[in-house]
Amino acid sequence: MGDGIFQISYTLRDIDKAVVQFWKLLHEYRVFAFSGELGAGKTTFIHHLCDYLQVEDVVSSPTFALINEYHFGEDGKDSIIYHLDWYRLKDTAEAINAGMEDCLLNAERGSARCFVEWPEKARELLSGPYLWISIGSKSETEREMTVTLVK
Repeated sequence: MGDGIFQISYTLRDIDKAVVQFWKLLHEYRVFAFSGELGAGKTTFIHHLCDYLQVEDVVSSPTFALINEYHFGEDGKDSIIYHLDWYRLKDTAEAINAGMEDCLLNAERGSARCFVEWPEKARELLSGPYLWISIGSKSETEREMTVTLVK
């Protein structure tokens, strides 16, 4: 699929340390595709990441809204994160109709970042380079994350 560039194990107790390491290494990328089973911790990781970035908005799962927009300060200016949840999508056409493609284009142009949950549902919308972030359960309390660069 691509080049593995980051791997980490963490628990909820030390998730904030994992978030800091993740962002320091990967902040230059614009599209982050979070993959994992239901309950693996995709939304939890994104929530902690947004806390670290001091997002001004309420961070929640966009399962029903499909897209949440967040704002944070970066290099003295307002930056946008689109938090996309593709879990309920039937196909790529539904993703396009919901405005997902526009969010991704804004990220590619450098004017936003996209955090995509359930990217498998409309993978053909993703174009490189982007990060594929697999989160899996090592135990009830421990998660393992592998980040792959897709070109």
